[in-house]
Amino acid sequence: MGAGKTTLGKALARAMGLTFVDLDWYIEERLHRTVSELFAERGEAGFRELERTMLHETGEFENVVISTGGGAPCFFDNVDYMNAHGLTVFLDVHPDILFRRLRVAKQQRPLLQQKNDDELRAFIASALFERDVFYRKARFRFDGSRLESRAQISESVRSLRTLLGV
Repeated sequence: MGAGKTTLGKALARAMGLTFVDLDWYIEERLHRTVSELFAERGEAGFRELERTMLHETGEFENVVISTGGGAPCFFDNVDYMNAHGLTVFLDVHPDILFRRLRVAKQQRPLLQQKNDDELRAFIASALFERDVFYRKARFRFDGSRLESRAQISESVRSLRTLLGV
């Protein structure tokens, strides 16, 4: 959350002439419910099953850049599936930068709305610690800290394309 997956994914897809798919948006469009509603209705386990199904569905698409939610690689065999079906990139962002980004966007993120600054910092640290073992399985690691301006995004796209060899 807040790493820039959608920002960089959209820009990369545009630069390469590919379609961009945000997995959470895809799920919402297919089920006509928000991710928050689906979590509330199905619980996390039910949502993660649905997310896996939709990941496998979008994984069959051709010529796409897919941005998953931050939790998607951490359940079932999702990260292994992603590695088998495409080039996987972990956007590595320092916790202080994530805090700054998420602090200004708290109202758009139901999980964060009621958190004060200390709770938000603790949430970020905990999530990164718990998910690191899965994120490290991505084929590529990319610094996502420089996505604050169009120039930085453009430079990041060029750097990422070089890293990926595309």
